[in-house]
Amino acid sequence: MGGRTPARAIGGDIIRRGDPGYESAWQGILWNGIKPPRFPDVIVRVASERDVPEAVALARSEGLRIAVRSGGHSWCGSPLRDGGMLIDLSALGRTHIDPDSATATVQPAATGGTLAAELSRYGLAFPTGHCGSVAVGGYLLSGGLGWNSGALGPACASVRQIDAVTAAGEVVTCDANENSDLFWAARGAGPGLFAIVTGFRLALYPRPAAIVTTTYAFPLADVVPVTRWAAAAATELPPTVELSFVLGTADPAMSAATPRPKVIIVAATSFADSQDEATRSLGPLRVCPLADRAIFSQADEPTTFEALYDTSGSLWPTGHRCSADTLWSGADYEILLSRLAPVVATAPSEKSLVLAPVSPVSQEKTLQQEMAFSVLGDSYVVPYAIWDSPVHDEANIEWLRHAMRTVEPLGTGHYIAEADLTADPSRARRSFSPSDWDRLGRLKARYDPEDLFFSYLGRSITWAA
Repeated sequence: MGGRTPARAIGGDIIRRGDPGYESAWQGILWNGIKPPRFPDVIVRVASERDVPEAVALARSEGLRIAVRSGGHSWCGSPLRDGGMLIDLSALGRTHIDPDSATATVQPAATGGTLAAELSRYGLAFPTGHCGSVAVGGYLLSGGLGWNSGALGPACASVRQIDAVTAAGEVVTCDANENSDLFWAARGAGPGLFAIVTGFRLALYPRPAAIVTTTYAFPLADVVPVTRWAAAAATELPPTVELSFVLGTADPAMSAATPRPKVIIVAATSFADSQDEATRSLGPLRVCPLADRAIFSQADEPTTFEALYDTSGSLWPTGHRCSADTLWSGADYEILLSRLAPVVATAPSEKSLVLAPVSPVSQEKTLQQEMAFSVLGDSYVVPYAIWDSPVHDEANIEWLRHAMRTVEPLGTGHYIAEADLTADPSRARRSFSPSDWDRLGRLKARYDPEDLFFSYLGRSITWAA
């Protein structure tokens, strides 16, 4: 597979299985408390983007397949594969903001929270992920459903250019005109991408001058009338209002009862140019015919991106064991959530939840761009199993699978960023339209004819499946 590359050409760390530092390096690959028992033969922690083609050459010289890690926030542990080489990009975290052109150049390990904080200094914004600790690499490659995506579109739609290293070790620049096929794949292919992206050039937007939230919590038994009311109200909300349903356990601010009750939460966040505009945009939620049944309500509450990240961080706490899956569907939220509510009521962990964002991303903005990501349904749900002890692994993973079985007959696809690719070999294929899946297969054969890069995690994954 080519000439041998000396290890000394790589400025970072090369850690082979059996080396003294292997166990700690392996443990640090994933943010998740669950560490799937899959073990690369070699972990290469690059020190700069210049190390990446050298690492690819080393893998080729030793006959090793390649997996890639940016920030390790993969729910199902896609970066961890048995055998081969894991190229760890976590040292590539630089960001550079050009306020004059309203663009940013970011490396894959920069986190959404860091990027948002940097942008705020210039009065700029980007649809970063809802969890601030997520690195932008995997997030952007998978599509990116983030803050204000209902108005701005998926994050990958605002990627204007990438720098990538191919399976041949070539460093290439890709955009809509140059290496456009690889650029298309890099905007949505996710963990099956057949190249390593070392940099992204992003289009930026004015930072909202005001962020205002409205929140209701109702007993879980009221899921049908609550969903019916809020889904109808959502049709009157502007795209700058992000509305979500959450099925789970009430937090202490919502209820002091012991045990805390299971609830359905209606949470709306408005991004606007002024406080008055933000408040007006939440108007359709202000009059709630079910208000007397709410166990908690808070209307028109000013907030900040920092506070939003604090809240999301509390939902997915560091060090816990987490598993997730996704479903696009043609069914409405009343049907989906009425099926999921009894499952949530019996969750073995009170931290587990179901998130259902209403219109989580602008379909118009998605269709305007040529990219592998696409919206595959009218509704979208994400069950999360979250727990804290390995003793309860089996019960919680089975709960997640049960939640998915409950609604999967209504499904039209999955979202590659958070799909449980270990649950079924069809998950990856069903995360794309049939034509896009076929195109990805053709491009994989063209850009990676020797199958150097691991494809999607799962059993018996083939491009023809």
